[in-house]
Amino acid sequence: MKKYIVIVSAFFSLGILGSCKREFLEKSPLGVANETTLSNKAGVNAALIAAYSLLDGVGAGPNFTSAGSNWIYGEVASDNAYKGSDVGDQAQITTIERYQGQADIGAYNDKWVAVYDGVSRSNDVLKLLAKATDVSEAEKKQITGEARFLRAWYHFEAKRMWNMVPYVDETVTNFNIGNTEDIWPKIEADLLFSAANLAPAKSQAGRVTSWTAKSVLAKVHMFQKDYAAAKPLLDDVINNGPYALVPSFHDNFRIVTENNKESILEVQNSVADGGSGQNGNDGDNLNFPYNAGPGGCCGFFQPSQNLVNAFKTDANGLPLLESFNDVDVKSDQGLSSSDPFVPYTGNLDPRLDWTVGRRGIPFLNWGLHPGRTWIRDQAFAGPYTSMKYTFYQGENAGAESSRANANNYRAFRFADLLLLRAEVAVEENDLPTALKIVNDIRNRADNTVVTLPNGAPAANYVVGKYPSFPNQDFARKAVHFERRLELAMEGHRFFDLVRWGNAAEILNAYLLKESPKRTYLGGATFEKGKDEYFPIPQTQIDIVGSNILKQNPL
Repeated sequence: MKKYIVIVSAFFSLGILGSCKREFLEKSPLGVANETTLSNKAGVNAALIAAYSLLDGVGAGPNFTSAGSNWIYGEVASDNAYKGSDVGDQAQITTIERYQGQADIGAYNDKWVAVYDGVSRSNDVLKLLAKATDVSEAEKKQITGEARFLRAWYHFEAKRMWNMVPYVDETVTNFNIGNTEDIWPKIEADLLFSAANLAPAKSQAGRVTSWTAKSVLAKVHMFQKDYAAAKPLLDDVINNGPYALVPSFHDNFRIVTENNKESILEVQNSVADGGSGQNGNDGDNLNFPYNAGPGGCCGFFQPSQNLVNAFKTDANGLPLLESFNDVDVKSDQGLSSSDPFVPYTGNLDPRLDWTVGRRGIPFLNWGLHPGRTWIRDQAFAGPYTSMKYTFYQGENAGAESSRANANNYRAFRFADLLLLRAEVAVEENDLPTALKIVNDIRNRADNTVVTLPNGAPAANYVVGKYPSFPNQDFARKAVHFERRLELAMEGHRFFDLVRWGNAAEILNAYLLKESPKRTYLGGATFEKGKDEYFPIPQTQIDIVGSNILKQNPL
């Protein structure tokens, strides 16, 4: 049953949450609880676990529409991915993909309820903590810092989805809150508190630290184009924090290399934990190859041809910043799996084949991607499958179902932060700093290539470093392009385009070229000044009144 309320209280649900995660989130259910029984150290910690639990978005409506990975809103709504599957399956996502301002579809309400449930659970922690008498001052400071970080993160999710949204703290008693106030300052205040009060090291995998708070605060400043505020935070994290690029790009996307030194904020997933499998990245459980591949269902979240084309490189191994989409990387579109096929032989960045499943290339350790056999409707949504958050055979032991997946979602990683710092350098016309960061990212990209069973590279992988950035405009384009390559299919692309201010230009060019391939995109347009933010759920407006909660342009 969907929860049709603006802010939901977690007090009476803490004991029956099925969202206990690996590491510190592995706790036994407490039974139905209330404020009186939870106003102690054990209860406060249970409430904090419940607040962390909503990072995966699971707990509100159909979980895929509220997934913490934002695969729909950050990727399908961009030029990186199609909805996938077939035309009739979850057609509401096609509405989002076509930028149709339809406020009454369930997906938006599911996402709203999930993020504000996270806000509510974070506030519950603070309310319980104020009444607990068996918690030390040091513990109170740490718990408050974690709760306020989570509250900031959930509001940040709402802010980049809908822009003008309500801010709710633990003092609120009347939840009919309007959205006329810009909440960036309140998000910043929560993160500033967390940065100043959290411990610098994790007590357990999955918890946030002062470095996590500083990193997210820097990102919040970047969304406001406040480069002067972001720069010292980014420099502090880069120069003094615990993070570094791991040697292998792909180690950011496997179960056995989770919570590594590149991870800033990582959503913990688990299987074989005594639950029903809901802890196993349930929000992304549609996003597997169709039929006999990993997951055995359901063919959603298919990479676009435009994205695949972006991974082409020139003779020097550099991206084709202007012409990447002129000629398509060869695919098996229109072919059955029994038809002969030779994959594209031109130069490619190896990150392509750690991001996208394509015919004739190894798909992790599942063998060569067979093409059409793993695609639900190739004519509708193309020949590619998503890969980054799939699992290896043998690394997901004990899963409660074929689609329960212990692979964590890396919501914020160090490569992301480095590229934000490169953006600051570009805007300051500090081109040598931007060049070094981009080349460091590209150098890591060349470290691990996909290989065939005989050990040979699976494609003609060529990655080179830029010799220079000749001017600021070129540097900006190179940094933005690198960000797309590095973070593709991780839930960031649409939000990046919006904050850069070029969403209409990029997405309309994409639609023009892509719609002959994907005919359901025919006639779709992105309207500048309207489509940068999603419709506020009509259900929520109906509850509190249109005089209180104002709709975005439709």
